[in-house]
Amino acid sequence: MVNENGPTFVTLGMFIIDEFIFLNDQGQPTGRTLAPQIGGGGTYAAIGARIWLPARQIGMIVDKGHDFPVLIHRELLRYGPDMWNFREQETGTTRALNSYRGDHRNFEYLTPRIRITPRDLSNSKLENCAMLHFICSPTRANAIMSEIHEVNGWAPTTIYEPIPDRCVPEELPSLTKVLPFISILSPNAEEALALLSLPLPPTRSSIERAAGMFLDIGVGTEGGGWVIIRSGGMGAYLKARNTEGLWVNAFWTNKDAGKIVDVTGAGNSFLGGLAAGLFFTSGNVEEATLYATVSASFTIEQEGLPTVIQSPDLSQEKWNDDSPQRRLELLKMRHRKQ
Repeated sequence: MVNENGPTFVTLGMFIIDEFIFLNDQGQPTGRTLAPQIGGGGTYAAIGARIWLPARQIGMIVDKGHDFPVLIHRELLRYGPDMWNFREQETGTTRALNSYRGDHRNFEYLTPRIRITPRDLSNSKLENCAMLHFICSPTRANAIMSEIHEVNGWAPTTIYEPIPDRCVPEELPSLTKVLPFISILSPNAEEALALLSLPLPPTRSSIERAAGMFLDIGVGTEGGGWVIIRSGGMGAYLKARNTEGLWVNAFWTNKDAGKIVDVTGAGNSFLGGLAAGLFFTSGNVEEATLYATVSASFTIEQEGLPTVIQSPDLSQEKWNDDSPQRRLELLKMRHRKQ
């Protein structure tokens, strides 16, 4: 049975508890420590959407193991209990280790992954969402789309983010199979070039070329689709078939180095913000990308998730002691001046 009042945005990304090790270039401990933090691309995407949408319009499954920290549970609830669908697990909570050696970051899972699929949304408050976000290999994206097609009458806007370690040329045949059914394909610049065997480092021209190649391969041929290549300080490049490509500036650039603390999760929160923007602009991808850019701007200002505080009368929210709407208007003004 399909819930006709499903949420606006749901992510299939996993909830992860991140642990950290910091080493210098020679592999020796730096002495820096960081307590375990809330992690997972899906979590950052959900918060990116939450910056704009009320918690009741967002959904994410959180697999809660026997070792789930009380402090992390409380922190999640601060964003609104309605957005989290907790599932009790007899095993431990999914954990991953982030190892930093100088400027290089390595990521590895410490526990088995509990993958989430569209079938997990059935018969819950998360079914029949308007927009569905997933982070996975192209091979698994095909399986996810097959499950979506099994649900009669459900045709969500699909926001697909290829998982970094599977952005390799060998995955291109699987990607080609799924692209016609994807509404929005959004790798970052390095991932896009790696999938297409284009040389690094990224440049504006190579990013534009990659977007065109993805469209030629077949993004959205079953009903229109967009490629949005997230490009860090360069901004984001978006293009659809038979349209001119468009660059949207980053909110914080390399000139604002003091504002950029940790870019972890920025791309994920960008896509959650994009979904919220699509909701507010009735599907205008170009305008929605401005919302996405603002969501990313809050994510990179600290290690971990941005903070939210409600006004005493509950009429307004501030994120990192600033207004998302103020940043949105400022970003729109910058683009009007170009």
